[in-house]
Amino acid sequence: MKGREQTKAGFRSVEERYDVVVCGGGLAGFSAAVAAARHGAKVCLVQDRPVFGGNSSSEIRVPPQGAASFHAYARETGIISELLIEERARNHENPTWDNGYINSVWDMVMYDMAMHTPNLTFRLNSTVTDVRMRDERTVEAVIARVSHAETELTIYADTFVDCTGDGIVAALAGCEWRLGTESRDEFGEPHAPEQASDAVMGNSIHFKAKDVGYPVPFTAPDWAVRYDNPDFFYKQGRWPSDVRSGFWWIELSVPWHTIYDNETLRHELTRHVLGVWDWIKNRDPRLKEEARTYALDWIGQVPGKRESRRIVGEYLMTEHDPLQKTVFPDEVAYGGWFIDLHEPGGLLAPFSEHSAIGGNSGTSYMSKSYVGPYGIPLRILIANKMNNVMMAGRNVSVTHAALGTVRVMGTTAVMGQAAGTAAALAIRAGIPVRDVPERAIGDVQQALLRDGCFLPNVVNEDERDLARRAEVRASSEAVLAGALPPPDGEDRPAAQPLTHRRGQWICVGADRVEVLTVCLANGSGAAQTVEARLYAAEHIWDYRVEPGEPLAAAALTVPPGEEQWVEWPVGLDVSQLRGSYIRLDLLANPLVGWHAAAAIQPGHVSAYEIGNGLMRRFGSGTTMSFRISPSQACYGADNVRSGVTRPYRSTNLWRSDPSESDAPWLELTWAGPVEIGRIELTFPCQLLRDYRNYPGLYRDPECPKDVAAEAFVDGNWTGIGAIAGNYQRMRSIVPERPVRTERLRITVRSTNGDPSAGIYEVRCYPTS
Repeated sequence: MKGREQTKAGFRSVEERYDVVVCGGGLAGFSAAVAAARHGAKVCLVQDRPVFGGNSSSEIRVPPQGAASFHAYARETGIISELLIEERARNHENPTWDNGYINSVWDMVMYDMAMHTPNLTFRLNSTVTDVRMRDERTVEAVIARVSHAETELTIYADTFVDCTGDGIVAALAGCEWRLGTESRDEFGEPHAPEQASDAVMGNSIHFKAKDVGYPVPFTAPDWAVRYDNPDFFYKQGRWPSDVRSGFWWIELSVPWHTIYDNETLRHELTRHVLGVWDWIKNRDPRLKEEARTYALDWIGQVPGKRESRRIVGEYLMTEHDPLQKTVFPDEVAYGGWFIDLHEPGGLLAPFSEHSAIGGNSGTSYMSKSYVGPYGIPLRILIANKMNNVMMAGRNVSVTHAALGTVRVMGTTAVMGQAAGTAAALAIRAGIPVRDVPERAIGDVQQALLRDGCFLPNVVNEDERDLARRAEVRASSEAVLAGALPPPDGEDRPAAQPLTHRRGQWICVGADRVEVLTVCLANGSGAAQTVEARLYAAEHIWDYRVEPGEPLAAAALTVPPGEEQWVEWPVGLDVSQLRGSYIRLDLLANPLVGWHAAAAIQPGHVSAYEIGNGLMRRFGSGTTMSFRISPSQACYGADNVRSGVTRPYRSTNLWRSDPSESDAPWLELTWAGPVEIGRIELTFPCQLLRDYRNYPGLYRDPECPKDVAAEAFVDGNWTGIGAIAGNYQRMRSIVPERPVRTERLRITVRSTNGDPSAGIYEVRCYPTS
C-alpha cells in the first residue's frame, strides 16, 4: 500500500509499507511475489529493469530450462508453468534452438500476470541502493532509486525476499555470503577443485541472426576480437552448431569480477560476439556457406549472469544432496539439471566446460554429473540467523558445485514460489519465516501442491479436500496394449541401434504379464541375439542400470529384417506390482535397432545407459515400440485421488477409452451429502518435455478444452459450472453458491485434439 511522499529540491522521496517485499524480478522473484500475493500478503516487487524475467527476458533471451531438459515428465509446474503455457499459446516465435529467440511477447505475458494479481504492486526500473535495519537480525526497509524519475523509495515490510541474483539486499543487511569455489577438502564434493578460489562461472550476452534470403556480407569493426583457429571452437567445446542464434559459451568471468566489472564484461562480450559472427560468416570452413544469407538481427547488451554471491542460509546445500537425492523434511521445490560447471574465464579458458568437449553428452564426466529429480529444502531459502530475510534464485545457500544444478531458471522459479508461499503463510500464522521449517512446513508443502507445484517426496494430504474421501468411477478407462511404430506409408525414422542398453517403463495394471513383444530391426543379414531383462522400477526416474534382481530374463532371437516383432513369453505374476512401474531392458547389440513408437503413450518413457551405473532419458521423451498381453489397466479413474499430478511412481492419470463416442465423464460419490463450493482440476499439459520443444501458438492436444461440472440434486443432474476454451494445466469451477450433493460429475466435452480425455487430479472444497 502507498505511504508518505515528500518532494525536496526537485527530488522526490516516497515511503511505502507492505507485508512482503521481493527484490529482483527475474523468474525467481516474480514467482515469489505472485505466490505471496495470491496467499493474501500485500506485496511489492522491486525490479531494476523495465521488464520482468531476468535472464529469460527479451533483454537477455535465455529460454527457461530445468529438470525437463533431462528428465521426461519433469517440467516445473505452478506459476512458471502457467506463464510458459500462456506464452506458447500467444507467441508465434519458435524457441526451437536455444539462446536469442525470446521476444517481447514473453515480457508481456509476465506483465499481464502481474497486472491481474490482486495484492501485488510492482516498481520497475528501481534499483536497491541500501537497507534500513531494525536490529542486527531484522531488516526494516529497503531503499531504491527509480531510474530517470528522480525518486527514492523507502519500502517497509515484515519480510524481504532477495531475488536480486547478486544478493545485494542480504549483503547490505550484513548476512554471511560466499563467492567463488570451495576446495574439495571443505565438503568432499566430487566436482570441487583441489584448491579454493574466487573464480566463478561467467556472464554472457547472446545474438540472433535472420535469414533474409539473399547474400549479406559482414565486416567486423576493428575493435572486435578476431578468431582464426578452428580448434578454438571444434576441439574446445565451443561448436557453433547453428547460425541462427548464439551461444551459451560466449562467456567471460575472471580476470574480471562478475559484479563490479559488469560494464567491462558487457563491452568485452560485445567484442567477442562480433568476432564469433565474423568467424561464422567469413572463415568457418563448415558454416560460412550456410550463413551466407544470414544477417545479424539482435545483439544483447545486458549480460546474463550465472554466479556471484551465494547467501549462507539455515542449511548449506552441497552437491552430495542432489547426487544422493537427499530427502529433506522441509522439501519445497525440486531440481533436475545436471551439475553444470562452466570453466572460469569462459572464452579465455582452455575449454568451455568438461561436458561439452567433443559435443558428447554421454562422456564419463556427464554420467557423473547427471542428477535428479531431487528435493530442495526451504532452509536454503532462509538467511542464516536472520529473522525476516529470504532468498531465491542463483543466490541461495549452496556451494559452487551445487549451484551448477540449482541455478537454471526453471529451478529458481519453483524456489521462488516456495519462498513467496512460505513468507505469506508465516505472516498469516504470526511467526518469523525462519521458524517455518519447524512449525509450519506441512502447511507450506500442502499449499504448494494445491497451487500446482510438484514435490518428489510429498503428496496431497489436504484434510479439507473432499475428493480424497470420495469413490471415483468413469464412463470409460483406457488400457495399455502397447505402442506401435508409424504405419506403413508414413515417414518412419530408422530404428536406432542398440549401442547401449535401453529400457522402456511400463505401468502395471493387471495381475500378470504373459507376453511382451518388441519391434526390432536387424540389417546384418544373419540372426542376432539380444538379451532382455525385466525389473521392478521405483519410479520413472529410477535410472539405476540394475535397480534390483531381474523379475525375468531371456535371450531373444532377432531374424533379419527391418521390422521384426519378437515375442517374449514372460508368464510373470505381477499382482504385487499393480499401480507401479516395471522396466523392460534390451541390452546392447549394435547390429539390432529398436523402433520408436509413433506417439508417446502417456506416462511411458524410455532411457539408455550412459555409464557410471546410470541411465538417461532417451530422445526428448520417447516411447519404444512394444506390445503387452494382457493389456494393462493403468489409467483408472481412481488415479485422480493419488495425490500426485504427473507420472511418477505410477501414471497418476485418468484417461478415457479413445474409442468412446460420447463426452467422457468422471464421477465422484460420497457416503453422505457434502457441500461443494469449489472444484479444482489438474489436466495433462506440457509436462513431458522442456519449453523449447513446443512450437509457437501451441495448445497441448491432451489438455481438456471444454469441461462441465454437474451435481446430482433432488434426483437430477444439475449444471453447476463449466470451463470453455481451456489450454491451461490447472483450472477451477466455482458454483454461484455452494452445492450440497452426494455425487459430482466432471464431463470433458472436448480436448485440444486428443481422442482421450485426461485428468490428473480433482479436488473439491466446501468454499471458494
